[in-house]
Amino acid sequence: MTLRHYLQFKDFVRDDFDYLFERARVIKEKFKRYEPHHVLFDRTLVMIFEKASTRTRLSFEAGFKQLGGSPIYLNTQDSQLGRGEPIEDSAEVISRMSDIVMIRTFGQEIVDRFAAHSRVPVINGLTNEYHPCQVLADIFTFIEHKGSIQGKTVTWVGDANNMCNTWLQASEILDFQVRVSSPEGYGIKPEFMAGNTRVSLFADPMEAARGAHLVTTDVWTSMGFEEENAARMKAFADWRVDDEMMAIADKDAIFMHCLPAHRGEEVTSSVLDGPQSVAWEEAENRLHAQKALMEFLLLGRQ
Repeated sequence: MTLRHYLQFKDFVRDDFDYLFERARVIKEKFKRYEPHHVLFDRTLVMIFEKASTRTRLSFEAGFKQLGGSPIYLNTQDSQLGRGEPIEDSAEVISRMSDIVMIRTFGQEIVDRFAAHSRVPVINGLTNEYHPCQVLADIFTFIEHKGSIQGKTVTWVGDANNMCNTWLQASEILDFQVRVSSPEGYGIKPEFMAGNTRVSLFADPMEAARGAHLVTTDVWTSMGFEEENAARMKAFADWRVDDEMMAIADKDAIFMHCLPAHRGEEVTSSVLDGPQSVAWEEAENRLHAQKALMEFLLLGRQ
């Protein structure tokens, strides 16, 4: 098999994603039936965390065990990665002792450099620029509830962060529209939307949500930007997803949040816990989508 990595959503083409969504469905059904699926028996996943996470660690660690393999957790404080060893050297060594690597870190260039020197597939578990595993799970969740996302409208409300950037990539590959509404100074950087004809920018978040099939958001202050918290609380005050906003979306619209959520800030409790929210299924689907992804990277199509 040709070595492939999943560092950005655009690393795969539409046909790859169509396969992954269907494979995630099959793997999820097996999970619900308590049917063993140990296709990665005796394989090893190394998980490298520079940024902590509940959902990323649990979904990858539990998922790889459910595939029959052995996950190993490393954080940069407990390894040479945090003591100045070049990323390239770490990649050479770690990839000779494992079968697949997941990295959750700060700059995208870290996962890019690691992958360039890795002998095994590398997965981006999150960087400041992209979060491709989350959007993979999100679109799988949308398909479960609403069918194909092609031709639909996704509204992103809030900080144009790594999630927003990944939705933009997904829109080009899977052919749907993305509306983005962010406070002044927190919008999309030009390089992340260059040439993308499927994105529209809205000053008014309510207008962005009008008629949308999916409304989604994230915390106002992402990890690594804590010193900006006070300024962000003031700037984002009008970018809260509430019942009024969901009411002007499509009548069958759903709400997503990649979690953790701050109720009363970026979303109200009535929306997050309400009938239009699929946030909990979305979180669970990290497990199933990533199992399909790891199987695909190591074994190809089944």
